[in-house]
Amino acid sequence: MSRTSLFQRLFAGVWLIACVAFALIAWNLQAPFSYEPVGPRAYPLLCLVLMIIGLAWLIARPTPIKREEDEPALEGALLVKVLLCIAILAVYAGLFEPLGFIPASTLVGSFIAMIYGGRPLASVITATLLAVGLYVLFDRTLDVPLPLGILDPLL
Repeated sequence: MSRTSLFQRLFAGVWLIACVAFALIAWNLQAPFSYEPVGPRAYPLLCLVLMIIGLAWLIARPTPIKREEDEPALEGALLVKVLLCIAILAVYAGLFEPLGFIPASTLVGSFIAMIYGGRPLASVITATLLAVGLYVLFDRTLDVPLPLGILDPLL
């Protein structure tokens, strides 16, 4: 087994353990009120089960995934970008309720777009339109309540 294959399988194994832990947490998720017919745990459990199946395949697959010549290696600048995205998403989790969905999503979307080469103005405009569109889709159309945060007095 090559070194790359070993690292891929170790990463998949660690992520699999995390997904199982998250699934156990999600299984016990109870909301004081039900705003969805299936309750608040169906979506995270579905996502986690799909990830667990995919990760199990990555661990048990017969041959390692090989990087094509035109794909960038996960090292140096690309690895820094990936780690920055993980840090930004952790901050997003903390800002989601206090700032609200639209401002937090706009900030996170703008920063991630700029990390991957987006122009600042285009990144902010695109992230803002996407955040507002997703808010309308989920909160108004699908009746999935999202926090407004600092925008609550305006709407």
